[in-house]
Amino acid sequence: MKKQLTDMSLEELWELFPIILTAHQACWSEWFEEEKQLLEEYLPADKVVRLSHIGSTAIEGIWAKPTVDMLLEVKEGTDFEEMKHCILTAGYLLMSAKEARMSFNKGYTLQGFAERVFHLHLRYEGDNDELYFRDYLRIHPEVAKVYEKLKLSLWKPYQHNRDGYTEAKEDFVRKYTEIGKKEMNINHITDKQVKDKE
Repeated sequence: MKKQLTDMSLEELWELFPIILTAHQACWSEWFEEEKQLLEEYLPADKVVRLSHIGSTAIEGIWAKPTVDMLLEVKEGTDFEEMKHCILTAGYLLMSAKEARMSFNKGYTLQGFAERVFHLHLRYEGDNDELYFRDYLRIHPEVAKVYEKLKLSLWKPYQHNRDGYTEAKEDFVRKYTEIGKKEMNINHITDKQVKDKE
């Protein structure tokens, strides 16, 4: 009998789901919009603050893992167990749960990645550093290219070690997140403002 994903060790999962980088695909933003619409059918609208496309697939022009990362911010005091139930009902699996943070995925199968893969990060409103990093790189494509170069250099050495890959990028991400926080008010910046600055 074949092992279920939930029975596999971290090493077995990393072998089945290696890090893969690919040139930016226009379809990623379309996948996000379609998945957002689907999720909105399951999520209580009165609890949701916003659902954002984050990560490298949200930054045009750079290579990325073909996984659409999403950040779901909910109002302070929202019951995470209720939100978890809604997200699981929408076809996601729970990846990790810590106090005031949950991560889910969709598109991981026993045969490997599905055509569309999603990561969904559930947080309270304002726990959104990823938005500052995303928008700083959108506004500064030269920095985005440096990030791309870093990721490409890490790809093969960490192909089967997702934690190592993430940790090796940490200093860069932290640095430009902090710079982004000083430069931008994430609650007021719009996609139009980003495009105007490009």
